[in-house]
Amino acid sequence: NQIKQISGMRGLMANATGKTIEIPITANFREGLSVMEYFLSSNGARKGLADTALRTADSGYLTRRLVDVSHNVIVRAEDCGTDEGIEVRAFTDGKEVIEALRLRIVGRTALEDIVTEDGVLIVEGGEEVDEDAALAIEDAGIEAVKIRSVMTCKCEAGICAKCYGRNLATGEPVNIGEAVGITAAQSIGEPGTQLTMRTFHTGGVSVAGHDITQGLPRVEELFEARKPKGLAEICEADGTVISIESRSDNKTEVVVRGDDGDRAYVIPYGARLRVHEGDYIHAGEGVTQGPLNPHDILRLNGVEGVYQYLLKEVQRVYKQQGVDINDKHVEVIVSQMLSKCRIDEVGDTDLLPGSFYSSAEIEQANAALEEGQEPAIGKPILLGITKASLATNSFLSAASFQETTRVLTDAAIKGKTDHLLGLKENVIIGKLIPAGTGMKRYKNISVDYGVNTEFMESFNLKAQDVTDYEEESYLSEGIGSSYTEEDPDAAEAIAGAVEETDAVQAEEAVVPETPEAQEVEEEIVDLVEEPVAEPVVPEVQESAAE
Repeated sequence: NQIKQISGMRGLMANATGKTIEIPITANFREGLSVMEYFLSSNGARKGLADTALRTADSGYLTRRLVDVSHNVIVRAEDCGTDEGIEVRAFTDGKEVIEALRLRIVGRTALEDIVTEDGVLIVEGGEEVDEDAALAIEDAGIEAVKIRSVMTCKCEAGICAKCYGRNLATGEPVNIGEAVGITAAQSIGEPGTQLTMRTFHTGGVSVAGHDITQGLPRVEELFEARKPKGLAEICEADGTVISIESRSDNKTEVVVRGDDGDRAYVIPYGARLRVHEGDYIHAGEGVTQGPLNPHDILRLNGVEGVYQYLLKEVQRVYKQQGVDINDKHVEVIVSQMLSKCRIDEVGDTDLLPGSFYSSAEIEQANAALEEGQEPAIGKPILLGITKASLATNSFLSAASFQETTRVLTDAAIKGKTDHLLGLKENVIIGKLIPAGTGMKRYKNISVDYGVNTEFMESFNLKAQDVTDYEEESYLSEGIGSSYTEEDPDAAEAIAGAVEETDAVQAEEAVVPETPEAQEVEEEIVDLVEEPVAEPVVPEVQESAAE
């Protein structure tokens, strides 16, 4: 884009409200701009300043919502034992490779054995894919790899280390107790300030009469699972495009033939088609160009389909600004957005129809049923990050986020209990957070010193004696507590204890006399007894003698 502006033409400018100024700047920076063109391009600079001021606040609010939705995602187990995972391919946009396959799988856990066409094993299932293995996978021409993912982790609360993979900060496998939710939220939110706020026209490109939403508003739109503007027509079932015909009302009719018959899609005037006659199109793909509604993708392609779409779209926005975000951070957030199911059929359980429950809660309710009873059936739903934060099981966390009155009255009516599993609820009541060394598993630890046990025990005893002595000295001098003045017996007892300790220490400190020690002692005595010229206060004289 910068090269175009230097050697081609500057193109169309946008004013501070995001509207395009209709007079293009045909000159470039090499030729130089005329006065009129310079004046027009100053709009771009003004928009830049306005955006920067607004962007910081918006980016901060996005970070806050991301933290709220993911703060309870903590690594709580080594391995959840799942046999599910996701398929990863190179990240492409058309024919252009944006991110190679090896970069996407480094530091992740392989779901199954990864073997070449000749049957040579590269990585065993359940092992981490390191840099060398990733390179070998790419060199072997393998296009898709199945890996463990946060999306398919079966941990009841939090996630497991195998599904998360490598800790990107240290390059080591992630530790139990790591607050990966907060890491994910900050990794996505922090570069938000670098994203352009609204549409930035590169030559005035617009799709289907609508500007493409880019930058921070697009990321927000995706994470809030909103219906985007200028929706593309979505294909409802797999099939082949058999005809594309223009109608008399200026609309276009696209007919797709699938296994269950023909479907006709009426395309409004001005929309750009993505397909040609004879093309094979999959359910959940756009017939026209433009953004898709994530809820439609969930309905047609399920959880993995909507995850792949959200990941690709979020990554595209950040990649355009040259920001690299690891897939696992987006996975953590999307897994929270997809963590709830809506109950369609309650069966013989006590669950409420139309309510939201996590899949673990539904499984628990079904497991409690007796043989022959009807289980509950739930459908996964996609919640935006704000809704997901308020739908959490912790009412303290939800109340500290938004709609405090509503959340608390609702919790009171339902008689809810907060099990304090996340970070926010523990901070609110002043408890140690259940992450890092605050986890239960790190509480009752005894250290085995081996051969050094005796030494360490005597060291600890000495350290305790020193601490006790210091406390006693402070108290005898009336520092740190005023009870010595009120209670003469206590003061006397402490003074006696201090004298005893001093006597013991004096005995211990007897040093065998040597000629050198004698000389040093005489020098010290001479220094102390030397007459001082100035008049000296008696207290100072005493302390000098001491």
